Amino acid sequence: MLAIAVGALLLATAPMQAEELVYARFADYLEALRVQVGIPGLSAAIVGRTDVLWERGFGYQDVARSMPMRPDTPVHLDGITQTLTAATILRCAEDNRLLLDDTLGNFAKGLPDPGATIRQVLSHTSGPALAPTFTYRPERIDALAPAVKACEGDSYRETISNLLDRLAMTNSVPGMDILALEPPAEGLPSPRDAERYAATLERLAVPYAVDTSRRAFPAQFSAASLTPSTGLVSTVHDYAQFDIALRSGLLVRPETLAEAWRVPADAAGRALPHGLGWFVEAYNSDTVVWQFGTGGETGSSSMVVTLPARGVSLVLVANSAGLVKSFPLDKGDVTTSPFARIFLALFTR
Repeated sequence: MLAIAVGALLLATAPMQAEELVYARFADYLEALRVQVGIPGLSAAIVGRTDVLWERGFGYQDVARSMPMRPDTPVHLDGITQTLTAATILRCAEDNRLLLDDTLGNFAKGLPDPGATIRQVLSHTSGPALAPTFTYRPERIDALAPAVKACEGDSYRETISNLLDRLAMTNSVPGMDILALEPPAEGLPSPRDAERYAATLERLAVPYAVDTSRRAFPAQFSAASLTPSTGLVSTVHDYAQFDIALRSGLLVRPETLAEAWRVPADAAGRALPHGLGWFVEAYNSDTVVWQFGTGGETGSSSMVVTLPARGVSLVLVANSAGLVKSFPLDKGDVTTSPFARIFLALFTR
């Protein structure tokens, strides 16, 4: 027994590789922030160019049952849904099945702001092309559903369902209401898909509201259905598959993505904070591409932060609003998030 104990001690104190030290430090920081903010459950993944480099769960997906959060725990992705929408639209544009400067009114009648272009909606801008102004309104993206259908020939939900299948995102569900759909609704799942979706939704993390004393109370998810701006149920491990496919050129050509990740400028030549589907900003010498989501004041929150030149992304999801609730991310500065700052500090050295 003494030999076993000594061996275990030597293993515990053996020098760790540099990468392992970074991941261990990052995990310690995330856990400290999770507790400080009062997030019941948090899952995280660091995604490289071709695979998941590190992933871990923190806290609980179900506090009452002491069920730990895991990288494969399904949670609402909220606003990160719009990155799948952007990738779909960009693929349509590069195949000349639509133009980014097409107006919304070309695809359906009765849409709000029918004179807005697809480019303006994806970049959250308005006004003349040479003098755009920025206002972050994610719900505006929902008007892109008819454009997706015109391009793909399928409804938005069917298009996203096909994308999930293509990328083997097996723990993802295209909207919580999919099992309640009845003809003639679009996007009815096959019996096999319905069974898989039901099994995934049974494992859905419990959504929570957190008071000022960091006490968690069961709440409700805000999005009941899938739209181009919200409603995707997924996991950090599944979203990592989308992130890898996107950055590897499987979904859109590298030059298309590079253009999407180039921000527009206002009339004075000042950079605006949002590209086509993602926020984009500079951090020291790095370009940072990111997006976030929240289910409002309660329930869920999410964030993805990518360093294109370094080939690495961070994916975070939580079963409360704590990832984004107290930080003005809608203004376009990812460094207002302490979670993002830790990632940038450790992975841009």
